[in-house]
Amino acid sequence: MIEMRNIKKSFGNNNVIKDVSFTLNGGEICALLGENGAGKSTLMNILGGVHQMDSGSITVNGKEVLFHTPKQSQETGIAFIHQELNLINDLPIYENMFLGRELKTKRGSLDLEKMQEETEKIFKQMNVNLHPSTMVRDLDASYKQIIEICRAMMTNASFIIMDEPTTSLTDQEIERVFKMMKTLSDHQVGIIFISHKLNEVMQVCDRYLVLRDGNLVAEGNVNEVNTNDLARFMVGHDVRTEALNREKKIGKEILRVENLTTSHFFRNISFTINEGEIVGFTGLLGDGRSELFQSIFGAEKLISGKIYLGDKEVKMMSTQQAIKAGIAYVPRNRKENAIIKDMDIIENASIVTWPAFSKKGTINRQMHKEMFEEQRKALRIKMGELTDSITSLSGGNQQKVILAKWLVAKPKLLILDNPTQGVDVGAKEDIYDIILKLAEEDIAIVVLSSEANEIIRICDRAIVMYHGVIQGEVAGEEMNEHAIMRLATGGLLKKEG
Repeated sequence: MIEMRNIKKSFGNNNVIKDVSFTLNGGEICALLGENGAGKSTLMNILGGVHQMDSGSITVNGKEVLFHTPKQSQETGIAFIHQELNLINDLPIYENMFLGRELKTKRGSLDLEKMQEETEKIFKQMNVNLHPSTMVRDLDASYKQIIEICRAMMTNASFIIMDEPTTSLTDQEIERVFKMMKTLSDHQVGIIFISHKLNEVMQVCDRYLVLRDGNLVAEGNVNEVNTNDLARFMVGHDVRTEALNREKKIGKEILRVENLTTSHFFRNISFTINEGEIVGFTGLLGDGRSELFQSIFGAEKLISGKIYLGDKEVKMMSTQQAIKAGIAYVPRNRKENAIIKDMDIIENASIVTWPAFSKKGTINRQMHKEMFEEQRKALRIKMGELTDSITSLSGGNQQKVILAKWLVAKPKLLILDNPTQGVDVGAKEDIYDIILKLAEEDIAIVVLSSEANEIIRICDRAIVMYHGVIQGEVAGEEMNEHAIMRLATGGLLKKEG
């Protein structure tokens, strides 16, 4: 059992954790919930030895401990799987499994054979069907997450902290991770599960803890609450769950594509999108929707097909060309494709519009600050100084900065790939409101999401893809979870009469 008692932590004048206490038992899956900036990651970083508490106590299996480094926490049986995966793509799985604690032969060289054997052994124990010599770059996101979990198990962890492990995964991948979590629980491993997806909490967790503004405001058994209760605990008031109806003002055609085809990901794709319209694209793993819109944005090459912006055919050769044409793209993989870790918040928030707001090679920083300030208020971004590193923000607040960056560019077509990735329930509603407001301003909006509920709530119509083709389109009453799932799995909708 882990006990954290009366934990307090401040950064300067900012009291991040205010007298928080909780316990975690072996074999228990406990959800840690809260809005972005509520203190979840800070509390877990204290338990993981990344930060030191100002006051309070931590007890592991009845023995009081004090962690000054992550290694000390690991040696006590606590493993921390961070939100951003820490694997090296250019190494095979087995070498990633032993990073920092490589096995060596008597001669001092790497014992590759032994590392492969040990990796195979843990995979067998955890029912993972992977070959240890597979290169990490060839794996999808869920298997990368599973490798992180197996690596934690190899350290004989009794407790695992999982910080938003399903953020960028599809439904199928999430099922795989949940199965792994249940296996760990059966092995008496205690898990702290940080997530903003409340339906997942209901599905996989035994207990819940809710932080708000650094205070523990609610805790209890998951089977005694519903998602509405959890959302209310997190934000302090009821959260909307109904479809976000609006007065539609559909204008002229903004984007038309005809028979778009690429070598592996999609083929014969045709559709149109108009001003003021919110169109959802959804499906399952491997449906090709992200690659489709990366091609429209000039990031991937097409084999054949035509793209029309307005009534003019364009050959999209680069992302710079797409930006100049009025297309904005918020990508799904924040760490690899959206933030620049070595830049501060305002640099990340303004980089897209540097060419537009510069004169003779000099960037107008004041104008950028003023425009970002408007977006910061609208999106309720929790942050310190503009010059703080982008990595000082929680994942959800990083996502809001990315969104702000593109909104300042005032696009005609806004493509949002998994727009609420790692964002809490309150911030989701803020983002949804902004999407609706942008549509009212005649911007054409595309929402790519695996979450059927998100598509149903925010979109005017949904195009469902299956193995790289458009399987069908739904709107109105026909746009429901059952119809979307039927199309996403290769079925067809029955037409009455």
